Amino acid sequence: MLLFLSEAFGKFAEFTPTTIAILILLAVVGIGGAILLQKSREVHFTTRMLVYASVCIALSFVLSYIRLARMPQGGSITPASMLPVIAFAYIFGPVPGVLAGIAYGFLQYIQDGYVVHWIQFFMDYPVAFGFLGLAGLYRKNMVIASFIAVLGRFLMHFLTGIIFFAEYAEGQPVVLYSLGYNGSYLVVEFVICAVIAALPQMKNMFSRLQKTYGLKG
Repeated sequence: MLLFLSEAFGKFAEFTPTTIAILILLAVVGIGGAILLQKSREVHFTTRMLVYASVCIALSFVLSYIRLARMPQGGSITPASMLPVIAFAYIFGPVPGVLAGIAYGFLQYIQDGYVVHWIQFFMDYPVAFGFLGLAGLYRKNMVIASFIAVLGRFLMHFLTGIIFFAEYAEGQPVVLYSLGYNGSYLVVEFVICAVIAALPQMKNMFSRLQKTYGLKG
């Protein structure tokens, strides 16, 4: 048994960062898909929900044009452009939130896409922004929900940085390069979103909308 475990871990250590990143991606997508499939049984789409989704996506899209800083291979710091989509997920739950995030991701690509491979496009746009909908998994605190959402988006960009943008690492470990590149702007984006979400007026508004129109739970 010990010999088997030693050989297994030895082979795992031989994996390249790209292989490990792909395995992590498959695990995350698989687990996330199972959770969302279970949650989807509780969702009843309404006209009101679709209207709110349209407004939140449009607001996020408009805010994304206001760039406080711009990264060379994609990504930027904005005045909380993710927050409307995150708020929608917080109010209506993860399944509608993920769908709204996916739609927003396609708009982000149309706005100013940076694509080197079709898989990278899939990961960096519909999947990464779709993960903003994971805010709906924790609907008790908007700041924590925002953290979950931004973490989900960061994970996708982190993986694509390892797999598709290793050439920009310039001698440093590609994992550290991707961590630093994507963390440098997404941490700031999260802080901006968290500060706004923590304002008493915003907290009261989100709570009221959630109780009036959102899913129970």
